[in-house]
Amino acid sequence: MKVRMHHKQHPIGSGFGAAATADDVLAGVELGGKHIIVTGGHAGIGLETTRALARAGASVTVGARDPARAALALAGIERVEVGQLDLVDPRSIDAFTSRWLESRRPLHVLVNSAALPAPGTITRDSRGFEVQLSTSHLGHFQLTLGLLRALRAAKGARVVVVSSGAQRMGRIRWDDPNFSTGYDPLAAYAQAKLANVLFAVELDRRFAGEGIRGYAVHPGVVVGTTLNSAAGADGLRAMGLIDDSGHPIIDPERGKKTAQQGASTIVFAATSPLLADIGGVYLKDNDISRLDDESRPLTPESIPAEAASHAIDPESARRLWELSERLLET
Repeated sequence: MKVRMHHKQHPIGSGFGAAATADDVLAGVELGGKHIIVTGGHAGIGLETTRALARAGASVTVGARDPARAALALAGIERVEVGQLDLVDPRSIDAFTSRWLESRRPLHVLVNSAALPAPGTITRDSRGFEVQLSTSHLGHFQLTLGLLRALRAAKGARVVVVSSGAQRMGRIRWDDPNFSTGYDPLAAYAQAKLANVLFAVELDRRFAGEGIRGYAVHPGVVVGTTLNSAAGADGLRAMGLIDDSGHPIIDPERGKKTAQQGASTIVFAATSPLLADIGGVYLKDNDISRLDDESRPLTPESIPAEAASHAIDPESARRLWELSERLLET
């Protein structure tokens, strides 16, 4: 599936490289008076995202399934509050959005960051949805739509969806997205990460005219997060993420980053003025990714993560939006 030649998916020369940190990207940026929500903003790259945005002056609300645990992780960071949010529970999502709307605060940035490690066996939420698709995509889809009024009120809002280079390997199982048969944890993860990108593309198409822009972000592969640590020491060694002694291997040019480096592209998408007139794109290394449809293997030396044509295809993006609406109506 090829994208037409006039696509927006090409670098713009941001001036920041793969090794830049979130604080580097936000140096000199003043976010006072901005209201931001970060789902899963109390751990891993989510925590570094929250910390950097708050340090720049933003008021940050972290959506977390366990508010008490999140509050402990966020202790001492100014201008941060925690709200209960379970992305696999539609009632929890509705309660979170209702509380926000009742506060009458505009929402300048929504960072859809929360995810979970791939379970080894098929796991479903209470509605029967495969749990990775439910958490990473469908929960965030419901959350974003529930917050549209607050996003419109910001008069220039951004929705940042944290994806992964796995979008390149992902395929949407249009007739069986919840794996009633043929479950594979890596295929489920890749489907969810592809859905993240397609969601950002269609969100931007639908709402750019109302001042709401959508971005998908690959933060890099960050050693030490719950998500990646779930692979175990042998898996991390096989991916070239830790050495024989168990120490992290940091090589940002090859996509292996610290949490601060991983958070940088998220805050770039959330705040950079260079993106003011561009949306519906997939970013990596603090810039819009180039388009790359070359089939390249995943090796310890190379972690291909550039945008693939099928991940930004507008027809697939529209089709996924409609599928997501139908699933949430059931």
